[in-house]
Amino acid sequence: MTWTVYLSGEIHTDWRAQIEKGVKDAGLPVTLTGPVTHHEASDDCGVAILGAEPNKFWHDHKGAQVNAIRTRTLIGKADVVVVRFGEKYKQWNAAFDAGYASALGKPLIVMHQDEHAHALKEVDAAALAVTKTPEQVVEILRYVLNGELAGYTEQAAAAE
Repeated sequence: MTWTVYLSGEIHTDWRAQIEKGVKDAGLPVTLTGPVTHHEASDDCGVAILGAEPNKFWHDHKGAQVNAIRTRTLIGKADVVVVRFGEKYKQWNAAFDAGYASALGKPLIVMHQDEHAHALKEVDAAALAVTKTPEQVVEILRYVLNGELAGYTEQAAAAE
């Protein structure tokens, strides 16, 4: 069985590429999906497709609605949702995605650094795992998909 993992959140670092490489290197049966990560395209998709808006609120509103078609659909189809909160920006959209995934009963993995633990305590409480690195996410996926745990699985196999 191939699992679908939705990668939500921060778009300014290469964490998605690190998870993609880790999944590939581990040979995990995973398909990765996520939002449009081209910042300007994501912001402007509504007005680019549906027409200009002189008011910034309606400009953003159109874009958010068009993007929601993608995010709601892909989160709904995901087996696991990973949400990364970066260091630089307040990612309200990432928090919304985490809440949406939680409301759908999706297994949620959250990734952030220690300095955000207090601000994200409610999000963390909804998650089944709270991580700091893409490598930890890959190791969780390896464990839940294959039952492999570094330092344990090799010992069990050697004993057999």
